Amino acid sequence: MDVVYSSKPLWAVLVSMIAAFLILATGEKRRNIRESWTILAALAKFVIVFSMIPVILQGKVIEYTLVTFYPGLMLQFRVDAFGMLFGVIASSLWIATSFYSIGYVRKLKEHAQSRYFFAFAMCLSSTMGIAFSGNLLTFLVFYEILTIATWPLVIHKETPEAIIGGRKYLTYTLVAGCTLLFAVAMIYFLTGTLDFKAGGFLQGHAASDGVLIFLFVILILGFGVKAGIMPMHEWLPTAMVAPTPVSALLHAVAVVKAGVFGCLRVILYVYGPDLLHDLGLWILLAYFVSITVLVAGFLALGQDHLKRRLAFSTINNLAMIILGAVLLTKSSMTGGILHMANHAFMKITLFMCAGAIYAKTHKDHVSQLNGLGKQMPLTMGAFAIAAVGLSGIPPMNGFISKWFLCLGAIEAHEIVFLFVFFTSAMLDVAFLFPIVYNSFFKKPMDDVVPHFDEAPMLMVVPLSITALLSLVFGIAPDAFVQFFSITSLAVQNILGVG
Repeated sequence: MDVVYSSKPLWAVLVSMIAAFLILATGEKRRNIRESWTILAALAKFVIVFSMIPVILQGKVIEYTLVTFYPGLMLQFRVDAFGMLFGVIASSLWIATSFYSIGYVRKLKEHAQSRYFFAFAMCLSSTMGIAFSGNLLTFLVFYEILTIATWPLVIHKETPEAIIGGRKYLTYTLVAGCTLLFAVAMIYFLTGTLDFKAGGFLQGHAASDGVLIFLFVILILGFGVKAGIMPMHEWLPTAMVAPTPVSALLHAVAVVKAGVFGCLRVILYVYGPDLLHDLGLWILLAYFVSITVLVAGFLALGQDHLKRRLAFSTINNLAMIILGAVLLTKSSMTGGILHMANHAFMKITLFMCAGAIYAKTHKDHVSQLNGLGKQMPLTMGAFAIAAVGLSGIPPMNGFISKWFLCLGAIEAHEIVFLFVFFTSAMLDVAFLFPIVYNSFFKKPMDDVVPHFDEAPMLMVVPLSITALLSLVFGIAPDAFVQFFSITSLAVQNILGVG
């Protein structure tokens, strides 16, 4: 595979890090200037990432080495098709989230806004580092930076509930980070390399099956914490105490997607399909995450708090992504990787809708939303679009990825997992559609304004755009950023074809 040496991956990481310190230097009094740094950095990051897409679609990779500690042990960026997909997701959605965050913190007059935007920028910087990591060491470094950078956002409200949520978040993620460090050190000791390779790099190395199985379990458990795999998921619903833009960041762009991205890197770029088949690990993990898919879906049904319902929905969908990857067929991997992008646009829409509802009405429970569609038709309309997509109904983008997931289960001759995918879709309908129906067709609550009265446009416009893009990517999956082509190229590289 041809390699292009460029500093663009480094600048994609640095631009938001530089903005983060400019935000701190600007302070609370000059908020327009402070927020301009956020917007400028978001736009610059997207332009840098977008400029790399043509190179990746030519079948090339982009490399930049920061420092070499020892042969096979270095901090290195290496942009391949899979990393590019994650990078495009994060950089594009940061633009929408940045505008939305400005409207949110202004409407609710949030305190410590400079700290908030600083931590937000650092999260996106570390997310880009994760996306473009060329090896497990670089991945782990930025993975832990993301953990630390997210903590101030989780505890932002500084209430006792927020502090408890932050402690739980740190406990889960830092313990997971220690286990990952142990696994990465062992892999380097056994192989002398940590470099990601499409199809896996552990195949053929002199390590016993028992050691390889042990390391796989540790890696999946370590990354599975942020991915919300049960029973390591409990921090995620608790973290919903954070401001809604943070919840959107956690669920659609950065933290949980980084966990899923890590799981897929291990499955497809560390072990690879052949080794996982030889060890029989794929079927064990498939059943394991299937339990998460089903249990999380049923738990979502019982949640009256809107953000907690969406949190369990996230856990459900993340497990589906991992299930698609671990089935190891062309269609299942295509569906799993593509669903990373599709789910991001749909889920960020749902969370931004929840935030708009709270900012305008201070309602945060499903049972309080009857008739709200008459007051907030744009917000609830966007919610409806995302709900349809998440349920896998055409013409939304969720249909395409779930179609490939189902095809993948058939290709793998595993009808039980086809049942899991169908059941998950039915559960999505069950816990999302009543919200839409009640908001538009039930008698309004007494405190619902009987005329158009939306949240600030800085919040409504971004959520409307992400909802619209969910529809656009359903009709034309390669529109604008060529998600489908990038996904197909990643799968071809993994399988070593075409």
